[in-house]
Amino acid sequence: MASTAASGPIPSAGPHEGSPHAAPSPAPQPAPTTTGRGPVNKLGVAAVAVTVILWASAFVGIRAVGPSFSPGSLTLGRLAIAAVVLGLVVLPKLRNLPRGREWWPILAYGVMWFGGYNVALNAAEHMLDAGTAALLINVNPILIAVMAGVILKEGFPRWLIIGSLIAFAGVAVIALGSGHRSTADVLGVLLCLLAAVLAAVSVIVQKPVLRKFPAAQATWFGIMVGAICCLPFSGQLVGELQQAPLPATLGLVYLGIFPTAIAFTTWAYALSLIDAGKLAATTYLVPGTTILISWLVLGEVPTVWGLVGGVICLVGVGLTRRKSR
Repeated sequence: MASTAASGPIPSAGPHEGSPHAAPSPAPQPAPTTTGRGPVNKLGVAAVAVTVILWASAFVGIRAVGPSFSPGSLTLGRLAIAAVVLGLVVLPKLRNLPRGREWWPILAYGVMWFGGYNVALNAAEHMLDAGTAALLINVNPILIAVMAGVILKEGFPRWLIIGSLIAFAGVAVIALGSGHRSTADVLGVLLCLLAAVLAAVSVIVQKPVLRKFPAAQATWFGIMVGAICCLPFSGQLVGELQQAPLPATLGLVYLGIFPTAIAFTTWAYALSLIDAGKLAATTYLVPGTTILISWLVLGEVPTVWGLVGGVICLVGVGLTRRKSR
């Protein structure tokens, strides 16, 4: 983000200050107003709102279509639909492709975020309800803050450390509450944490790409990379599409268009305008939205342990945003 410009150049030397011949100093002029900043912020807020709502619905959608699609085939189908839909927007305006080393970060977040994250999350939601999965993924902002401290040299403020410890205590509560039921639930917790790590790393990697390419193009490149990585699941996808009921197929189409093609693009657009750490904080709204949608659509409510652990996570993550004196 551009910093405010410094004051204008110092006038050339004339009569000494205080001399009877000294010219009166010109009145200070007000700093120019950045007219474009207001609209940009409004667009950024709108993009964040769309992302939060659609990503929250994705947790519910994955849970709903999970019985009909395995984790890998669901990821491939979702990415294939998104690639076609977003490609219709991107390709007519595409003039330049990434060159040389510009591909490396795109390949990284394409594999980790669009590929690995989605497969891990899909597998986790075969074992956990949508709300609990969203609560666990919500450690993502803390991971982004930690990596920003290490990689971007932003340091580790006191409240970041305190909030991180509290939030991970909340994750432990969710894991312990799941563990007394079955080891499959614990595996689901671990898969959610893996997905959170992959997403956090991807945010850090994607940020520089958005300085060179528009949000839609950067998103489409990553979707294409993820889809290529998931091609080994194409046989499963074809077979499961033939047996899936119509509502499950429509759910797959929804996941491809809205939480993938649209939401990942609005996220990238917001990331191009807002610092990664500040933008990640907005995802604190996802778990509550997911629980509400899951309750309305699927009749699912997380366990008491999941709710308690989720609240602890939210408190911890909220503390990380406090300013150290």
